Amino acid sequence: MLEYRTQGFNGYAVKYSPYFDSKIAAATSQHYGLVGNGRLYILNLTPNGIVAEKWFDTQDSLYDLAWSELHGNQCVVATGDGSVKLFDIGLDEFPIRSWKEHNREVFAVHWNLVAKDTFCSSSWDGTIKVWSPTRETSLFTLPTHTCTYSASFSPHHPALLSAVSSDSHLRLFDLRTPPSASNHLVLTIPLHAARTAPSNPTNFNVNTPSGPFPPNEALTHDWNKYRSNIVAAAGVDRLIRTFDIRSGGGPLEILAGHDYAVRRVAWSPHLSDTLLSASYDMTCRVWTDGSAKAVPEEGGARELGRMGVHTEFVCGVDWCLFGAEGWAASTGWDERVCVWDVREFMRP
Repeated sequence: MLEYRTQGFNGYAVKYSPYFDSKIAAATSQHYGLVGNGRLYILNLTPNGIVAEKWFDTQDSLYDLAWSELHGNQCVVATGDGSVKLFDIGLDEFPIRSWKEHNREVFAVHWNLVAKDTFCSSSWDGTIKVWSPTRETSLFTLPTHTCTYSASFSPHHPALLSAVSSDSHLRLFDLRTPPSASNHLVLTIPLHAARTAPSNPTNFNVNTPSGPFPPNEALTHDWNKYRSNIVAAAGVDRLIRTFDIRSGGGPLEILAGHDYAVRRVAWSPHLSDTLLSASYDMTCRVWTDGSAKAVPEEGGARELGRMGVHTEFVCGVDWCLFGAEGWAASTGWDERVCVWDVREFMRP
């Protein structure tokens, strides 16, 4: 395991570069993101460990980041003052562009992996905005009317965008629809609904709760990289749920095990059934949703292992896109960025 100390700054998000297998960016904040400055770290993995290539200081906390899909040296960040800023590693410390349309904290940013010329941001002000790095104003504003913690473009279609919010709902927007049609909103799924009957009863785990559940704030979600209709979501109630957006019904699987709120989920870029989670219980956990192989004696969907090195809330986790399917990075409030091999923490 490799480790880098973000002295005086608490980690909120970490992302591998889609261009370089040895480059990582981390979004951090002073004083746990409650007050103070933020700092974007650009880190290199070297034979001598993790080395900081550069960092950029901001006047307010940083909560999330996304690498540009157009330029290998650029990162966009979500800040506590409601702005979205774009930095270039090759230039000086000031952002090359800054947008300020949100009225409250921006909590998530995500770059469009298909079209590559747009990205989105979501905010506590109850809106999602779609941006172009070449435009001075946003392209779309999508209202959710509730604090929205996570927004993401589908990795399979350039016009599909999803979000989860404090009202315990997953929303799907299709930017191809007329704006008058509910502001592009095409689907709303209550995360707290009862579980959908499993397609393979032999994989059903009787120890997993089935619901319905009381509404809880949803903090994170992610699209499956191989199955275009599958989304995982999680939040305050400690459960990770997978959904099929074609059915619009309850969760397909419910993954239980975390002791506190789940702050981040990320599907593997290598394996269709595997995902990582980061939680306020100070652990990162690796899961299978049971879709790749039927293992009746083990209950199908289940936890495969956990990493418990962090000593404070873990807020960010990401998979490495390159090499063998197993390397990941995590960051948390313990002022650490850790790079580790998921396979070392999986139970036999």
